[in-house]
Amino acid sequence: MSQNHAKSALITHPVCLQHEMGPHHPESPSRLYAVLNALENAGLAKQMQRVDAPPASEATLTLAHDADYVASIFAAAPTHDYAYLDPDTSMNIFSLEAARRAAGAVVEGVDRVMSGINRNAFCAVRPCGHHATYDHAMGFCIFNNVAVGARHAIVACGLQRVAILDFDVHHGNGTEDIFHDDDRVMLCSSFQHPYYPGTGADTGNAHIIPTPLAARTGSAAFRRAIAASWFPALHDFKPELIIISAGFDAHRDDPLAYLDLVEDDYVWITREILTMADLYAEGRVVSALEGGYNLTALGASAAAHVSVLIGAAP
Repeated sequence: MSQNHAKSALITHPVCLQHEMGPHHPESPSRLYAVLNALENAGLAKQMQRVDAPPASEATLTLAHDADYVASIFAAAPTHDYAYLDPDTSMNIFSLEAARRAAGAVVEGVDRVMSGINRNAFCAVRPCGHHATYDHAMGFCIFNNVAVGARHAIVACGLQRVAILDFDVHHGNGTEDIFHDDDRVMLCSSFQHPYYPGTGADTGNAHIIPTPLAARTGSAAFRRAIAASWFPALHDFKPELIIISAGFDAHRDDPLAYLDLVEDDYVWITREILTMADLYAEGRVVSALEGGYNLTALGASAAAHVSVLIGAAP
């Protein structure tokens, strides 16, 4: 089946709904329920090929992480209650499998778009990943899902140029940590600054493209900033694959940040990403869920994003 006619993949797994970090934690199973329900209710899920996310092996995880760190996470997995990895990030009895499948989803997505089975993929998974550094969990993240997928694309698929595009409201510090000295991966990251985790505004280089944004930036200034910083860099880089860290917490209704975006901004940026992918990457895009904490806004924003991926957006 050609990529032009292949369906988009929806890669997820039920165990991602069982990972939780305690009562009242903002990164809760209800987030993924909101996304999946929104895709169902909008009629988008039925237009996609649903795929169970496989678990990433320890060896696959060490493509992006220190082997001792990966082993420590496996060893820390609790048999009851919670194991705390940092003040914001903990594991329950399902978290290790959920984290392995979240990373495995992106690897599966890469394999499927590289082989032409699917034209692109949306990984509806949790825990999220872009704050996980080479050797530390932080910010609700255990393994860096997009980083594992990008390294897999290089090592297993032989790619020379992979772009990770991160529009989560928080800086993808973990992704930058992993790829800061690896120019086979371009990271373009937009984020509210100053804000958690406080990094990124002045740590770029030729292949790390930071786009720090002030609170209350809003739609028009967001789009101008992306067009000015990301697009020229991507045209020069000519990525063979694009992986998206799809965080929807820059939405104006999100309780954890203040960039004031709306659903149409996610339609716009997804269209622009697909245009770039069509130019240089044979349309190959793998998107992975990151943040988003207002359930209504998260569901609507994810549906807007996916509608473009599958060609259903007006």
